[in-house]
Amino acid sequence: MKSDITAPPRVVSVNVGKPRTVTWAGRRVTSAIWKTPVTGRTRVEGVNLAGDDQADRRVHGGRDKAVYAYATEDYMWWSSKLDTDLGPGAFGDNLTTERIDLQAEVVGRRWHVGSAVLEVAQPRQPCYKLGMRMGDAAFVDRFDESRRFGAYLRIVDAGEIGAGDEVVTGVPPAHGLTLAELAGLQRNAPRALLERIASIDDVPQGWREWARRQLGRRAHP
Repeated sequence: MKSDITAPPRVVSVNVGKPRTVTWAGRRVTSAIWKTPVTGRTRVEGVNLAGDDQADRRVHGGRDKAVYAYATEDYMWWSSKLDTDLGPGAFGDNLTTERIDLQAEVVGRRWHVGSAVLEVAQPRQPCYKLGMRMGDAAFVDRFDESRRFGAYLRIVDAGEIGAGDEVVTGVPPAHGLTLAELAGLQRNAPRALLERIASIDDVPQGWREWARRQLGRRAHP
């Protein structure tokens, strides 16, 4: 399916799911990574969508991971690589988007979607549950290598979102830090990048603290 590149970005599907318990690698695991498209409009408020949840809020969900977006273009790429059709929600995404380069999005940029306002927060760092969802423990490494991480968003203003809604993006913050830059952060990152990340309030606290620890280790080897 070809996308009209002249049309504005939009939401293709809104997907939600509740935790379920399955057996994976010989043990019982509870996860809400299974998401199903919904019809009509869905309320987004606080740290979640109506009808959606996360099983372990220590590592999933919360303010900086309230809404997860994944792009149709990335779905098409994966479908060609895996030789299978992947429908909306297969990556645990709440919003399946179209015509927006999520890797190039700037941390802190706001999206006006339906009557809600969202804000780009961070890229996804995949865990073993993504491998469980795809039925392949090694898929986590493939996802990491693909550099197609999707985008976690904060809920700034509550509202309602539905499939077909246009994604109206605001002016990106002056710092210009993209999700791709944040996703590529490593211990050997240039000092200037670590200092930049540590100083940007739009970056989630965990990332800023990690950058500060790396800077501290370099100061006191």
